[in-house]
This record gives sequence, C-alpha cells and structure tokens, in this order.
Amino acid sequence: MKYYIISGETSGDNHAARVISELKKRDAHAVFRGMGGDQSAAAGQELIIHQKEMAIMGFVEIISSLIKIVRNLKKVKEDIGQWQPDIVLLIDYPGFNFKIAKYAHGLRIPVHYYIAPKVWAWKEGRIKRIKRYVDRLYTILPFETEYFAKHDVEATYVGNPSKETVDEYLANNPLQKEKKRIALLPGSRKQEINTSLPIMLSAMKNFADYELIVAQAPGFNDAFYHAFDPKLKLIKNDMYGVLAQSNAALVTSGTATLETALMQVPQVVCYKMNKLSYRIGRIIIKLDYISLVNLILNKPCVTELIQQDFNADRITNELSAILHNPVTQTRIKKEYAELHTRIGTSHPSVEVAEYIWKSIS
Repeated sequence: MKYYIISGETSGDNHAARVISELKKRDAHAVFRGMGGDQSAAAGQELIIHQKEMAIMGFVEIISSLIKIVRNLKKVKEDIGQWQPDIVLLIDYPGFNFKIAKYAHGLRIPVHYYIAPKVWAWKEGRIKRIKRYVDRLYTILPFETEYFAKHDVEATYVGNPSKETVDEYLANNPLQKEKKRIALLPGSRKQEINTSLPIMLSAMKNFADYELIVAQAPGFNDAFYHAFDPKLKLIKNDMYGVLAQSNAALVTSGTATLETALMQVPQVVCYKMNKLSYRIGRIIIKLDYISLVNLILNKPCVTELIQQDFNADRITNELSAILHNPVTQTRIKKEYAELHTRIGTSHPSVEVAEYIWKSIS
C-alpha cells in the first residue's frame, strides 16, 4: 500500500515515525511519502518537503511567509495527484492539513487525521470541514472525544503519544537526579528559541549552584546555541534524556509541557511572541490555559508565564518555589499523578496503525 503522511513540526514528526514503524509490521509492501522531518525519514518516509521549511509561528509571521506556504501546498497537492496514494494520514498542523484533506477527499482518497485539530480552542467552524473531508478522526486528549460527540463528529480516543513515548523511555532508562540540574527547553522553532532562551539564561544567573542543560532541537547546530552562551551544555535530539537528569525545567509552551510533566519534572511554562500576534491570539483563542498540563487537568497545576510575565524576576520566583518549597513540590507531585490517571495507559501509534490497516486491507 502507498501511504501519504504529512506532519509539520518536530512532535508530529515523532508521532508520524512511530505510526510508519507500526504500519511496516502490518504491511510488508508499504511505501511512504509526504512531508515530515528527520525521524519520519529515518523510519522510511520519502520527504518531498522537510518540515523545517514550514516552521513558522505567530499570525504576523504566517502572513509574511504566505508565498512559501502556498508554494509548498501546491507542491504537495500535485505530488498526491501524481502518486495516487491509497490513504492520506494527516498529523496535527491544521492550517495546512485541512487544505490537503479537502484536496484528497476530492480525489476520493481516504483521509485519516491523527491528533485532532484543536477546534475546541479556536476556529470551531472547522468542525464542518472535519465532517466533510475526514474519514477517520483520532484524538489524543481525554476530553476531546466527548467534545466532538456533542458536535456529531465520530472520533476515537487512541491515548496520548507523549504518554506512550515517556512510558517506553522510563521503562528502559533510569532517572539520574544525583546532581543539581535545571533543564531549559526553549522550543523547536528558531523564533521561539531566539525569544525564549535569552530570558531563560538571564534568570539562570540566580541559580549559579545548578548546572544548566539545554535541549537542542533538531535542525540547529551547536554554534546557533553557543551564540547565546559559549558555555551552554547541549544535549541533541534527546529531550527525555535532558529531563531525566533535571530537578526542574523551564519549558516553552507546547507538547513539551505535557512530556515534562509525564517525566515527573516540576516546571515553569514560558511563552512570548510578537506583540501583534499575541493580541490577535487573545481575541481568537478562548482558553483559560496555554499548557496541555493545565488544560487536561482543567486547573493551574503548573505556572504559566506569558508575554510580559515571562521575565527573569518571575522565573526566579516560580523556579525557587518548585525547587525549594515542600508544599509546592507535594502539590505538583499529586497533580502530576492525577494527570497520568486521566490520560490512561495506551499505545496510540499501534492503535492508529491498526485502524488504518483494517480500513484499507
């Protein structure tokens, strides 16, 4: 069978790679093509576009990159039309993938969507597109299936891929917290890192007795990070390894916040973007929290420092609390345990691959 898979960022690339590996176990003649990253390529996917070409964040930045987005969208559509896959698997990345879903549906190619678009956060009107163009929808957050059911959309909760990967890591790797270390996870996009890392490093001057470890994102060399501080200790493509040896973490908002919690590392969530993009986002996005940890628990388990609150003084105060305040530490530990329970134990990559294989075999 021919599988066309599209992921647009590092976490999606990881999830795509795992599904590819599972499909290979079921389909000895499987061929994979599409848009993804290094992990998908290593798993066996032929990339016509590397996802680093699409690493754009913020409303204003997206507008300024429209020409590139449109060009890549056209390239993917033409490739799907020529290659004629048996199925299209879209992973997150809704702005781009909804257009692909419509196009593939028009060609009568089955469309499966893994990691359902967060229409509960914004652009709820997209539900109509899901009904029209998506044949099978897979959710990864516990509350999403019920949400979609209220809108007459059938969705399957397959578990959370971060829980799957963290559980596997912890089963094979011991935690190493003998030394005093703080993890810095400044993001996987250039804009995120350029914005977040200097602020994080400024705050770290107040924690001189702790060793800093930076999670180096794929696609960025040592020189890029060392331009901020030549002495930075970098660990490349191993975020779990970074977290496994850390007592606390500063994390740019995203999937990494959930993974940090599942790794049982107390954290401060940080996020700052273009001022205009943030103002637009505040109008459009209706959420009480930005971190997945707080969204799933529906309460402020981890502190979120957003925009002007993301500064060295606030980081110092919040990080000191999770490092030295027993009450704060006990509360976080208890709420992290609740998070594990809500997500449950499952193997989403296995389940998604099984649903896909049964639908086309």
